[in-house]
Amino acid sequence: MTPLEMLRQMLRARAYEARVAALQAQGPFPMTCSSQGQEASAVGVVAALRPEDRILTNHRSAAHLIARGADPARILAEVMGKATGYCQGKSGSLHISVAELGVVLTSTIVGGELSMAPGVALARKMGHEPGITVCFFGDGAACEGIFHESLNLATVWQLPILYVCENNQWQAFVRRQETMLTEHVSAWGAGYGLPCQTVDGNDVQTVRDAARHAVDTIRASGKPYLLETLTYRQRGHYSGDTEAHITAQERAPWLARDPIQRQISRLLGEGTLTEQVLSELQDAVHAEIDAAVRQAHSAPYPAPDALCTDVYA
Repeated sequence: MTPLEMLRQMLRARAYEARVAALQAQGPFPMTCSSQGQEASAVGVVAALRPEDRILTNHRSAAHLIARGADPARILAEVMGKATGYCQGKSGSLHISVAELGVVLTSTIVGGELSMAPGVALARKMGHEPGITVCFFGDGAACEGIFHESLNLATVWQLPILYVCENNQWQAFVRRQETMLTEHVSAWGAGYGLPCQTVDGNDVQTVRDAARHAVDTIRASGKPYLLETLTYRQRGHYSGDTEAHITAQERAPWLARDPIQRQISRLLGEGTLTEQVLSELQDAVHAEIDAAVRQAHSAPYPAPDALCTDVYA
């Protein structure tokens, strides 16, 4: 994925989530958890993956899905409970899976994906299937016991898992500093013998390069690796969150490091992007999201006889 393509994917994720926020403001519209501001982490990591790799993600999944190639119209249809969604409208935004893209699951349970990642990786290892397993989680999930259990199993069983902690500074409504004495989650991973790296999660090319190194290490060794991306979510914990607990003084320096604007400035400075191309790219992205909204709105709801299909109980 080229630097310009990474910018396009970040713009697509941002435009999608901005439109969802607008639809929620108009109401009524299903609740979602935004990953706005974290696009560089998602796009940079996914840019380093191969088609045979598997992804497990969390409740802030839109940027991961879009970076992987998911159709915004089908994501939006799923959020709206429509039959054309990736899970036929049965998952909402918090449990989307996209089998054809290798997205095994989205878990709304904090740390839920961490509990599943060793099983997915072990099954693929036992079946001699190619590819690695990538598990996205946040700093809040890293404070759960399942984080430690997952890393312990992955190291003992020598599983090819890339753990990606998107450390976005907030655990729902609680500041990270109130729950962690250490600054970096990577320090905990090192205690289990994992190779670990902490990088600027708001620089998409830095994330991509670090992820490439991580996946190359995993493919060569067959063992797990932990990559921590330092980033910041620019919207509340969920739609409707007033963010009254966040000060302007805290937000300002992070907004000044917005991942999309940083990539735009870099590419303009290098001469690989012009203002005209940028404008055309932004117009194309917004046109795509406009079309996605129209498609999702016009899509049918599942038929009553689909109620008991694709469910286990």
